[in-house]
Amino acid sequence: MKENIIIKDARGNNLKNISIEIPKNKIVLITGVSGSGKSTLAFDTIYAEGQRRYVESLSAYARQFLQMMQKPEVSRIDGLSPAIAIDQKTVSKNPRSTVGTITEIYDYIRLLYARIGIPYSPATGKPISKQTSTEIIKKVRNLKVGTKILILAPIAKSKKGEFKNEFAKFQKKGFQRVFVNKKLYNIDEVPKLDKNKKHDIDIVIDRLIISKTLENRLADSIELCLNISKGLVYIYHVETKELEIFSSNFSCPISGFSLEEIEPRIFSFNSPQGACIDCDGLGESNFFDPELLIPNKNLSISEGAIKIWEKGINRYYRKILNQLNTQINLPLDIPFKQIDKKIIDILLYGSEEIFIEELQFKRFYKSKLIPFKGLLYLLQKHYNFIKDSWLKDDFDKYRVSKVCEKCNGYRLNPKSLSVRVLEKNIGEICNFSIEKLFNWFDKCQDRLKGSNKIIASPILKEILNRIKFLRDVGLDYLTLNRKSSTLSGGESQRIRLASQIGSGLTGVIYVLDEPSIGLHQKDNSRLLKTLYKLRDLGNSVIVVEHDEEAISAADYIIDIGPLAGVHGGEVVAKGNLKEVLKNQDSLTAQYLTGIKKISVPKKRRIIEKKKSLEFHGITTNNLKNINVKFPVGIFCCVTGVSGSGKSSLIIDTIYPALYNKLNNSNKQSGSFNKIIGDHYFDKIVNITQSPIGRTPRSNPATYTGTFTPIRDWFALLPEAKARGYKAGRFSFNTSGGRCESCSGDGVKKVEMHFLSDIYVKCEECDGSRYNQETLEIKYNKKNISDILNLSVEEALDFFKVIPNINNKLKMLNKVGLGYISIGQSATTLSGGEAQRIKIAKELSKKATGKTLYILDEPTTGLHFDDVKKLINVLQELVNSGNTVLVIEHNLDVIKSADWIVDLGKDGGINGGEIIAQGPPEKIVKVKESYTGKYLLKHLS
Repeated sequence: MKENIIIKDARGNNLKNISIEIPKNKIVLITGVSGSGKSTLAFDTIYAEGQRRYVESLSAYARQFLQMMQKPEVSRIDGLSPAIAIDQKTVSKNPRSTVGTITEIYDYIRLLYARIGIPYSPATGKPISKQTSTEIIKKVRNLKVGTKILILAPIAKSKKGEFKNEFAKFQKKGFQRVFVNKKLYNIDEVPKLDKNKKHDIDIVIDRLIISKTLENRLADSIELCLNISKGLVYIYHVETKELEIFSSNFSCPISGFSLEEIEPRIFSFNSPQGACIDCDGLGESNFFDPELLIPNKNLSISEGAIKIWEKGINRYYRKILNQLNTQINLPLDIPFKQIDKKIIDILLYGSEEIFIEELQFKRFYKSKLIPFKGLLYLLQKHYNFIKDSWLKDDFDKYRVSKVCEKCNGYRLNPKSLSVRVLEKNIGEICNFSIEKLFNWFDKCQDRLKGSNKIIASPILKEILNRIKFLRDVGLDYLTLNRKSSTLSGGESQRIRLASQIGSGLTGVIYVLDEPSIGLHQKDNSRLLKTLYKLRDLGNSVIVVEHDEEAISAADYIIDIGPLAGVHGGEVVAKGNLKEVLKNQDSLTAQYLTGIKKISVPKKRRIIEKKKSLEFHGITTNNLKNINVKFPVGIFCCVTGVSGSGKSSLIIDTIYPALYNKLNNSNKQSGSFNKIIGDHYFDKIVNITQSPIGRTPRSNPATYTGTFTPIRDWFALLPEAKARGYKAGRFSFNTSGGRCESCSGDGVKKVEMHFLSDIYVKCEECDGSRYNQETLEIKYNKKNISDILNLSVEEALDFFKVIPNINNKLKMLNKVGLGYISIGQSATTLSGGEAQRIKIAKELSKKATGKTLYILDEPTTGLHFDDVKKLINVLQELVNSGNTVLVIEHNLDVIKSADWIVDLGKDGGINGGEIIAQGPPEKIVKVKESYTGKYLLKHLS
């Protein structure tokens, strides 16, 4: 087996025929500026070919279920083994997917509860056990010889009725005595019972005196009793008047609560046997919120007070309003706040006394009147019928979710939650943080006794191993019931990393994309130990990374550059850390050795104490009733370990709350008491890393508005004027100028069935997107398709004499995106690139000086040199009078901020507090601040 992965002439994207040998079974770190070609080498070449070869080796039947990668542009790769990519994409958007299910920890916990769990009666709080008929007979037979007993079969427990038919039926079968409400009667002498009162009735099956010769009669009587009472046996001691209860089922003899066989499936919230019937196993209920539906009560219904109808009321709802107007005098033309509360309640929640025409979603139906159940009910019915996701998204703006009251958010039904292990049900332990969960299961091994300990031992070993892996990658603040869809890209990646270690695979190539994203410096060492474990199992670990600590810890480093785009795509340096540091051509080495650096600002901005944005009493998620202050007109940074509450504070609370204030909107925000200083802003912008468009048609030129003046310019050219072409002629989204064969995409998809679908260049337009007539219009020898293929740098030079185009391109270049083509598909851009395009768009707008910009980890995917450019851009936004609020772990960004809010001290329940607030120089003096500890050496 080859000891190296040998790559010959890799030329994908901007790679310039790279040939390199990469050592196997090592941690290999690929670094370089954004756009230099790192991901192309790691993911589009090494991973793509490794995965493609593995899938090709499978049968045609198996291949149809697997996504197959396109063959990379490379002459030859030797020494490859199966490859697994662990990127930063969210694991699943399925609301049923949780941290517990994707790590398989929950499967083992379900097994544990099924094997050693004990059910408890919700009514009495006492454990419920079941016994076989043999065990019951043995216990009764072991009573003291001479003991007088009655064997009773309960047929009614706290049940209303006269029970005449029951008494007659049992009398016919030969039974002579019966207990009614704890009194013994001959069955034909029972007094008439009040049918409206509850009664307890037990049939006397047999009267016995315990003796050694009783075996057969006792067995027959117990079996008969179990059949009549469906699994219950009451043993009544005649002399002491005590009652012993036995059950062959998991059932409570007092309340009647019963449980079928305890199996793993009853603990699954994805199965009918386990799921809570109210929330269908989701743990939360979604409903239309009146406050979101009617945010402005100064408007009348006709003026759009009910916001979902602000663009017009459809015919059915108009008919409903008219009917309500007739029946309860619902006023449509006065401010909503002046409408009588009783009428509002009927409008929203309905009344059995009001009848309306039934809402139908069929073309042909017979109209019929039904009781009016309220507007909220009708909207929910309408929502359930909607199939289009975009329309559901529109309705979702008026819906909120709350924890299901039936299951308390545990997702399971009462029967499943009645089963406990060491006094805890499965829902309670899934609410523990990973750290607390590890300690609880660790103690389980000591607290369990006898056969339960033997049964649980192998299951606990698997659970503890998997939980430990999650701890090791810095996720000890998560809970198992956390929805996968709420995880960040970095958290999702580290969960998959932990799962891979748990799988124990060897001989695999793992390709990771910036695993340190979202991690505080405090947790970096634990992550690196995890990578070492993966390597030591006998795997090759290839990491695309920029973190200084990770670079220093790697076995082998490959620096791609020297710059981005057409100026990159080469191997600038390779080898161990010492070898790379000696290379003076390496931009990475220059920053690591201090030749180049990001300097601490010589002078920080003056803080105006009276001019600040304040939020008081924030309790969102794990935030502990905190009060936070952000001075206005400066560069603020929010720091803290993973899970400390940074996103809860900024993304879940401050952004939606201030947005609602400024825009009279109804975004759902976290919980807080009051806001002060919102009048200092006229706009708030959350610059996220979400794509700038959902389709390949979106690109930097269209998003930033650069393409509009370009099309206008082409429409002004003499040849275009002579032909009567307007600006729309140069759009690839509309008919006229585009190629109709590929609808302006430039490529056509070919389905390959057992192989991956491939995209081939459109033969009609040769990938240009436009028809021949449109391409004949040229400016400086370039047609509209040529323009879209220009990089930002090239386009800047090309349009240097056209200010309204050049100015927009300057901003893209300023944020470090000079290497991307202006027509590059939005779907091929990284999250960091998308975010910087959005920053460029904001920079090109006319500044109001009263905007609050929010960015969540903008250094994702950025090299030291890119970070330097980003800081300059953020400082420029602040210099225009705006306020910039950044969530960040990068110490170069943190040291450049004017004000820091440090949350912690740790994550989860141990976080949610403000450890320190103030300038960086103040933060480093706070002993409790982890951020201050690591920041100190960067300030010197």
